[in-house]
Amino acid sequence: VQLQASGGGLVQAGGSLRLSCAASGSPVNIDAIGWYRQAPGRQRELVAAIGNYADSVKGRFFLARDNAKNTVYLQMNSLKPEDTAVYYCNDALGTQFTWGQGTLVTVSS
Repeated sequence: VQLQASGGGLVQAGGSLRLSCAASGSPVNIDAIGWYRQAPGRQRELVAAIGNYADSVKGRFFLARDNAKNTVYLQMNSLKPEDTAVYYCNDALGTQFTWGQGTLVTVSS
């Protein structure tokens, strides 16, 4: 299974971005795919999966799935500078797949 995250970029504080995670290869349960992020100097953390959200993003980030496209989205609104990180997608329920390169989100103040 390959998970390709895309959609990152530079955005001003208060702006929005939508990240995409496209799954390919072997069949995958995209309902189990979550979004993680790793900020510089910090550990990777789970921010959204299976309808659950980290407190730091609750009410601002939203998951969506397109089963026909085998794609999971992360809609990020009201972005803050502290949301700056590399965002990754991976299985959040069972055994994780090989981590991809992620997509960089930079929020300027």
